[in-house]
Amino acid sequence: MKGLKVMHMANVLVIMKVFPSSLDIDLNELKEKISSKLPEGYSIRSSGEEPIAFGLKALKLIVEMPEDVEGGTERLEQIIKSLDEVEEVEVEAVHRRA
Repeated sequence: MKGLKVMHMANVLVIMKVFPSSLDIDLNELKEKISSKLPEGYSIRSSGEEPIAFGLKALKLIVEMPEDVEGGTERLEQIIKSLDEVEEVEVEAVHRRA
């Protein structure tokens, strides 16, 4: 069709910390569980551990997700917070993927 523009949906990278509900939580297992719960179009691009205090470590994630999701990162945060192993989720930054 003439004049029809193809729109490419942009993605964003969400940098976040996931705080486990106890010291006994295996952060690698938690990352895999989070990954399995992510909707289509979402993926974990990078992960690591960040010491917090008294032996507690947060799971640091970079998640790629569609930019045009209604509510921004709210759905992503809710999915992760719904897991028993998660105490809290903190979004540190959102960057548009170039």
